[in-house]
This record gives sequence, C-alpha cells and structure tokens, in this order.
Amino acid sequence: MTVHPPGPLWTGRASNRAQWVLAAAGAACLALGIELAVDSTWTAGIVPLLMAVIGCVAVGLLILYGTLAFVYVAVTVDSEAVEVRCGHIGLPRRKIRLAEVTSAEFLPRITPQQWGGWGYRWRPDKGTAVIVRRGEGLELRLVDGKLFTVTVDDAEHAVRVIRTHLRALTQ
Repeated sequence: MTVHPPGPLWTGRASNRAQWVLAAAGAACLALGIELAVDSTWTAGIVPLLMAVIGCVAVGLLILYGTLAFVYVAVTVDSEAVEVRCGHIGLPRRKIRLAEVTSAEFLPRITPQQWGGWGYRWRPDKGTAVIVRRGEGLELRLVDGKLFTVTVDDAEHAVRVIRTHLRALTQ
C-alpha cells in the first residue's frame, strides 16, 4: 500500500474575465433599485415604484450571483478525491472520491456552446460539467457511467495525477 502525504497533489484554476462585465451589469441593476428606493420622485404611485425597486434588486442579485459564482473554478486533486469549487464563495461545489472514478481524460477543446453556455451544466447525453471558459479541461467517467467535465488550466497534468492514483487504488 502506498502512503501519500496529506494535502493536494495538484491544484488548478480557470477563469473568465468576461463574466466581470456581466457582474457589472448586475451591480448596475442593484444600484438602480437602491437609487429608486432611496431617492425617487416617482409620481405613478407606490405600487409601481415598489415593483420597480423589487425587480431591479432581484435581477441585480440574480445576475451578480450567477456571474460571480462562475468567474473562476478551482480544482484540487488529492490522494482521495477531486474537488471542484466555483467562484469566490466556493459554491457550487462538488467532491468526487477517486474510488468513484473509473477513468480520466484530457479534453483539449471544450466550448460553452457544447454545453449550452457557461456555468454548472447538465446534459443527458454528456453528463454534468462546470464550464467557465473555452479551452482545455478534464473529463471523469464515474462508476455509475456518468461523466463529469470541468474546464481548468493544466488539465493534462491533472489527468496524469488522477490516473496515477486510479492505478494505485486498483493494486
């Protein structure tokens, strides 16, 4: 049995600077809602004003969370699992035990269009994915036959580390 040191064996990230533009739009919607609530000379009545404020704040918060959650993804591989954390608060998060992985593949070209856009995605024919940008990534085939894909820099190195540990688990 091979004993591995504690801590990560590989870490990687991928980011999408274009998401900051969308985050700015969300912040603008939120600011507009606050501005309407604080300093409004709205003459059409309280109900339309309330609807505008709530609408702007809700849309702003949804856009902010939806974009800031996928500005970047961080992937960590240790001797027991692959962990994927999204955005600044680390949500959504997925931890896949290596005992649940049957294979790992390097994918040199992943595009958001293949998955229906950026974010945490699910497609019946492809499985689950975390897509934050176009480019390289890794794909894990799980024991239940499902696939998990993530875009991350230096994915080829991550796949080599995962394969090494998969071989150690089967010995």
